[in-house]
Amino acid sequence: MIPERKEVPLNERWNVEALYPVLTDWKKDFDLAKGRETQPRWPNLKIFEGRLKDPNELAAFFDAYLALDRKLSKLYTYAHLRLDEDLGNDEFKQIFGLISSLIHDFRLEYSWVDPELLSMSEKDFKHLAADAKLQSYRFYLEKLGRMRPHILSRDMESLLALSSKALETPYKTFGALNNADMTFAPAETSAGEKRDLTSGTYLLFMRDPDRDLRKSAFVNLHRGYEAHANMMCELIQGQVQSHLFAARARKFKDCREAALFPNSIDSTVYDNLISVIHENLGLLHEYMHLRKEVLGIEELHPYDLYVPLVPEAQTRMNFSDACQQVIDSVSLLGDAYQQALQKGLLENRWVDPFENQRKRSGAYSSGCYDSMPYILMNYHGTLNDVLTLAHEAGHSMHSYLSRKNQSYLYADYPIFVAEVASTFNEQLLLKGLKEKVKTPKDLAYLINYEIEGIRTTIFRQALFAEFELQIHALAEQGETLTPTLLKDIYLKLNRAYYGPELMLDSGLEYEWARIPHFYYDFYVYQYATGLSAALALFEKVNESKDARDRYLQFLSSGGTRYPLDLLRLAGVDLHDKTTVRAAMKRFAALLNEFKKQLQKNAL
Repeated sequence: MIPERKEVPLNERWNVEALYPVLTDWKKDFDLAKGRETQPRWPNLKIFEGRLKDPNELAAFFDAYLALDRKLSKLYTYAHLRLDEDLGNDEFKQIFGLISSLIHDFRLEYSWVDPELLSMSEKDFKHLAADAKLQSYRFYLEKLGRMRPHILSRDMESLLALSSKALETPYKTFGALNNADMTFAPAETSAGEKRDLTSGTYLLFMRDPDRDLRKSAFVNLHRGYEAHANMMCELIQGQVQSHLFAARARKFKDCREAALFPNSIDSTVYDNLISVIHENLGLLHEYMHLRKEVLGIEELHPYDLYVPLVPEAQTRMNFSDACQQVIDSVSLLGDAYQQALQKGLLENRWVDPFENQRKRSGAYSSGCYDSMPYILMNYHGTLNDVLTLAHEAGHSMHSYLSRKNQSYLYADYPIFVAEVASTFNEQLLLKGLKEKVKTPKDLAYLINYEIEGIRTTIFRQALFAEFELQIHALAEQGETLTPTLLKDIYLKLNRAYYGPELMLDSGLEYEWARIPHFYYDFYVYQYATGLSAALALFEKVNESKDARDRYLQFLSSGGTRYPLDLLRLAGVDLHDKTTVRAAMKRFAALLNEFKKQLQKNAL
């Protein structure tokens, strides 16, 4: 049975108490940060209004503004971590609501800042940004200057800030429904045994060799979403409309440009990814045919896509052993990196590893400038879980090094590069596991795992990226999204990507309803570009110490450059198709290697 949160031992929880020992401490800090009840809430910041053209005044404002922003970030981190422990906990819902509202008010009250700065002529603004007193803010001001065509008047910026809380409703509603309120009929094994079905156990069941269990889980989970298809459609439509509203308000040509422009990412990066994937869909079709043959089935169904083609020889790994495996795997990155990770995983309790009732599903790395990089998991002991730990540890070490080496302003790395460090660490773990294999079956299993990593992180995420692009384009053309329309688009993409071997079961047409990343505003393509970059960097780092040092410099650089420039610093250029094509070549090589293992060892 899945335990209640209060039944989880303290040593099996993340150390959120390092932020605030008890909730009353959080409330005291909240009271200090929340300002006055009347406008302006933070008069010590309001006094700078109309004075930002003076470099001394602007430097003083930034210092005060960022100090308060940092406090709010710490308060938010604690509240969201506590809520994710148990999404049904009313007390944590309350404090999360309080800090979310306060941050909204903070953004609203200071929505005048960017318009005031950009009310200056471009020449005067550049002169101000170049002032020696603003040296530490230079890149921030450069990015702001680049947004000049898309920053509105003070009143309009205030209106946009005022609307932001309402526009978060689709995402928040989906999260509450998906993580707390959705229930599913139990899955059933071939022996007739009932298994509790949740978003967390679903992924586990999809890798189970019992095909009846996989089918039952697939059918019952998607029936749950089908029952709410109209609501899920309206939530996605609401999210897309919020993106469209923001894009048009800021005078971008479309939603995608609005999402990519602030980080100076050209749409050709997105288009090149999809183009290269379409060039190589034959490889995925080949793999689907092989999967069908190896499984020895007459028809390949969606619930056959995740079960390993070679049975996992290893027994389930306990969490402490998984931590040690991950720690051992990162030795290539040097003693300082490895020791920091070891301390985090084994001593400082970065991780909340196990599932409990109403805990948020999935896995992530989170935190703030004044916290450890926390990791949420729902660990069941599979190799997939161990690799998920390596993945999230990669995120966390990226955050750790960025925060250690950069100021608060530049400590957060751009979302575009976020998936590089995580998938790089997965490659490190796979390399270490391959070196320790004892049987041909173990090696074949790991090769298949790598193939699956590219399938799910590059091919599948590119499919999602196309779906996201198409539904936004329809909204931009004035089309209304309906369940039927979403189902048609999603099934056509699955047919194109997976080819004729895959049966398009009725449950698959509702899969779009359960993907949280469709609420993230053009996020998913970055998984694919991230793994492509990570594969290229992994090759380089294995070849030279200089490449390793450049990679560690990249991890320590936070947000001090635009994301494509950060990747160039590490040694990868995503402006052309070379990096993604190299990832496709890697997929082809792994596919051939896997076939040879199957033939050579009669697996």
